[in-house]
Amino acid sequence: MSSRPAAGGGRWVEVDPTRITRWVEGFADRHGPPTTTALGYGLLLTAPDGATAELHTPPGARPAPDLPAFAGAVAAPRRLGLLLARKGAVAVGVADGTELVTSKVDTRYVQGRTAAGGWSQQRFARRRDNQARAALGDAADLAVRLLLPAAGTLAALVCGGDRRAVDTVLADRRLAPLAALRAERLLDVPEPRHAVLVAAVAAARAVHILVR
Repeated sequence: MSSRPAAGGGRWVEVDPTRITRWVEGFADRHGPPTTTALGYGLLLTAPDGATAELHTPPGARPAPDLPAFAGAVAAPRRLGLLLARKGAVAVGVADGTELVTSKVDTRYVQGRTAAGGWSQQRFARRRDNQARAALGDAADLAVRLLLPAAGTLAALVCGGDRRAVDTVLADRRLAPLAALRAERLLDVPEPRHAVLVAAVAAARAVHILVR
């Protein structure tokens, strides 16, 4: 479980789907037995002392009207596509439940920023932009080869990394079926590597809870 401050107050908590019932029991112990309301994003728990917990349905899980159904839905195995992208690096994969069953990582050199000025700086900037575009073009080709054939079996596509890089990859017309499956969740990941892709499976399945 991880936690971070939330904009506007409170905190975001990420909970493994198999532990969601235990987490709610702990919330009830601290704040009193909550009432449960089903909303578009998931469930809203409201405790007698005024504390609230918004349980957001993770990508690919079906909506649920109450906590038992929610716990079952989020823990259920489902196939997720993963697309992690930053300038110069991409990782794609398919997860079946908690297991990464297909994966590929590709890294392409993109020149770092330079402190030089004038024409030299502009030349380096153009070269870097061209390298980045070529790398993201390769990333789209990789997604076409590895993810597109699985699109019909995926419950959702979960992306991570740099939003602009992900948007650029999915702007490829060939990937329209995958773009239609894209979840709102964007994983905050470092430069894509195989270990990062493996960790992204759990992050994609985690239940995000806003506690106030």
